[in-house]
Amino acid sequence: MTPTDTPTQLSATRALLALAVVFVLLTTTGWTTVRGHGAASSPVEASFDAWERGRIGARPLPSHESSPQRLRDFFESLDKRQERRLLRRYALAVGNMNGAPVELRYRANRIALEKARKAELRRTHDPRLSSVGQHQAGRRMHRFENLLEPHRRILAFDPLGPGRVAEVFGNLERAQRVSVVVPGVDTDLLTFQRTQRRYSAPVGMAQALHRAERQTRPDTRTAVIAWADYTSPSGIGVDAVTAGKAEDGAERLNALLRALPGRAPVALFCHSYGSVLCGVGADELPSRVTDIAVSGSPGMRVSSVSGLDTGARVWATRDNDDWIREVPFLKLGGLGHGADPVSGSFGARRVSAELAQGHTGYFTPGTDSLGNFAAIGTGSFRTVTCAQQDPACRDGLTDA
Repeated sequence: MTPTDTPTQLSATRALLALAVVFVLLTTTGWTTVRGHGAASSPVEASFDAWERGRIGARPLPSHESSPQRLRDFFESLDKRQERRLLRRYALAVGNMNGAPVELRYRANRIALEKARKAELRRTHDPRLSSVGQHQAGRRMHRFENLLEPHRRILAFDPLGPGRVAEVFGNLERAQRVSVVVPGVDTDLLTFQRTQRRYSAPVGMAQALHRAERQTRPDTRTAVIAWADYTSPSGIGVDAVTAGKAEDGAERLNALLRALPGRAPVALFCHSYGSVLCGVGADELPSRVTDIAVSGSPGMRVSSVSGLDTGARVWATRDNDDWIREVPFLKLGGLGHGADPVSGSFGARRVSAELAQGHTGYFTPGTDSLGNFAAIGTGSFRTVTCAQQDPACRDGLTDA
């Protein structure tokens, strides 16, 4: 590129470079990377299969795919002895069952986590594993130990492969406002929580948001879910520029949202590839989802907010130093994720991300982005700080 290149020529060059990269990825990894392979049988699926054949006394167990209300009614009909029996026999099924009371899910996942911890402990001494394999088993064992700490509320857990997990901060059953953090690539059991770069991982993101929401509106009971209960793309490869992982994740997210207890409004905070997932699932969101806020988004698979076909308000933010701004916003066949959500033509309400510092800093305390997320999550729209290019982002809104 020369100093005389126009912005249009630069955009076209970036698009061609992106397509070239994708072409290389496809020719070196094969189209099967996009198409995917049959997934391995999950311990959760095996537990669900056992549940479907189970009985409690003379009664068959209701299908785990029954309506949330039917499942709630079933669990409420049990006595304590029956509850304990089901938790012991079907811990992973109950722990991941949308519609089961959340307190039972927490208890069931503690049982499942303890079983998984013991399995990884045995693997750390398994002579059939390499030293690398034993080390990896030790890392997973320590993660399970962390998740077993008494104060933690684990809403979903699957130990298969890289693993899936979701955690609740606050009282989900009594909450007046619920927020769900949907993270992006390279999210799994081991990256669910970090000591370094704490606020770039789902646990730190959700904790920071929960604290900020309580500071923004102390009189409102809030709960935040760190939702890593989908298989995210690994790295910036073919999976990251296609929608397969997002489609599977959107189905899982919507199943959770439809089964949440109570009637509290829900806000989604979708970061990076998580915003692709939220875009794919937007047209199926339950009506209680009032807001979708995306940060560091590579696109939402549509050309504008109207294409999302949702009644939720859509917000977007991006830090000036976020490398995602250099990604060409296009969709060609199944590749790419569409228009830039912070462009004026997209139609989202654009908010400030001042001090966010790059792609993974949007939930860092003290940033405009986190303050805006807390305002959106609590319905405190008068405190939202608009982006400079969209000074009217609060127009038509009053505090909820």
